[in-house]
Amino acid sequence: MNVLIADKFEAAGIEQLQVAGCKVTQDPDLSGDTLVATVGRTGCNILIVRSTRVTPDVIDAAGELKLIIRAGAGYDTIDTAAAAAKGIRVANCPGMNSTAVAELAMGLIIALDRRIVHNAVDLRAGIWHKKEYGKARGLKGRTLGIVGLGRIGVLLARRARAFEMNLIYCDVVANETAERELGIRKVKMDTLLRESDFVSLHTPGGEETKHLLSTEQFALMKPAACVINCSRGGVVDEQALAQAIASGRIRGAGLDVYEIEPGASDREFSDPVVKADMVYGTHHIGASTEQAQLAVAEETVRIVKTFKETGEVLNCVN
Repeated sequence: MNVLIADKFEAAGIEQLQVAGCKVTQDPDLSGDTLVATVGRTGCNILIVRSTRVTPDVIDAAGELKLIIRAGAGYDTIDTAAAAAKGIRVANCPGMNSTAVAELAMGLIIALDRRIVHNAVDLRAGIWHKKEYGKARGLKGRTLGIVGLGRIGVLLARRARAFEMNLIYCDVVANETAERELGIRKVKMDTLLRESDFVSLHTPGGEETKHLLSTEQFALMKPAACVINCSRGGVVDEQALAQAIASGRIRGAGLDVYEIEPGASDREFSDPVVKADMVYGTHHIGASTEQAQLAVAEETVRIVKTFKETGEVLNCVN
């Protein structure tokens, strides 16, 4: 079995694939035309990606390709319809990085409340401003609204409960188990926006959730509220978000994802939303802890070995 890994991937996972009898080629800098050319040249049977986009051009160039694996949960960077049209299956690794994303979301909530980034920047500049930074509101008794109470949402709720926050959520389906365990209350979206001090988004990407938060939604929120987005960039209308923060309509945002992100090998990023004073941004690192990546690698290897031995595609999404 010929495997092409077009992204960063744990060395232990590559070793396990080789032990399983796979020929492995890895190049984390592949994208666009170089990915098209490499897929055609290597004649790979399995393509493994993380953030690299798999377009119809890539799929058309892949004469021997049978399976595409997204080494992570979301798969909106892969054209699943184009793959299906050529009989190529697409699989993902759901839940393997949920803890890492929940940890980052909770970290952004704490950082915004205490203005940790501002504190650090001023100290590095030789500025002592204790009077200003001693005005944090605190998290105890504040309300966290979680949009999408799946694996990540539940893990975030557990962490927020430890801070004695009030919990509400909005989802297309009720999570009665979480409601009983955590005392989290299901509400309509408008109610969540009005009541929450922090709104954390944990939904899939795509057209159904595009600009789920925009001008109309920001107008419903508390002036002291903050938005956390560790899901997909398109879920938030970034222009509307920047305007809402600049006008004082809401307080700020913690963002790990953006509407337009650089490629894996790019080093420049010019999204104006991250220049807003109370936007704390990270580099789409929600899933990027050692623990998470080892778990994703193990699940990816399991998918490859099962496919190689039985032809079955675990976690197939198309």
